[in-house]
Amino acid sequence: MKQRSLIVAIALVCLLMLVSIPAQAGDGLLQKVADGCKKELDTYCKDITPGEGRILACLYSRSDKLSAQCEYALYDSAARLERAAAALSYLVHECREDLEKLCGSVAAGEGRLAQCLEKNDAKVSARCKQAQKDVELKK
Repeated sequence: MKQRSLIVAIALVCLLMLVSIPAQAGDGLLQKVADGCKKELDTYCKDITPGEGRILACLYSRSDKLSAQCEYALYDSAARLERAAAALSYLVHECREDLEKLCGSVAAGEGRLAQCLEKNDAKVSARCKQAQKDVELKK
């Protein structure tokens, strides 16, 4: 039972990090949790005001009452989030010089840096282009 609670807690902590990832990626993960945990959300968290991780905190406080379906949705979303964070970290590492040189004046967020790299594709290094392919930003 302790192992199960630990896994749920780790998944919830990872999902709380959704605040810092791009909106479109976060929306899909949150929707997966909302669908998988519908019963729990309707039962335990219906009066919670969304935002700032309050819904996930509500689920965490009821972690001993979550269904297997909800636990899976939380775990799967956390695993996907972890992969997305690793891919982003890899991409930033491989494209750091290109981003500094070509996109230094571009504000991060809302896909602006990716658009800048795309706009400057002819000047982007092979290393950065390979990283983009590796994380499926480019075909």
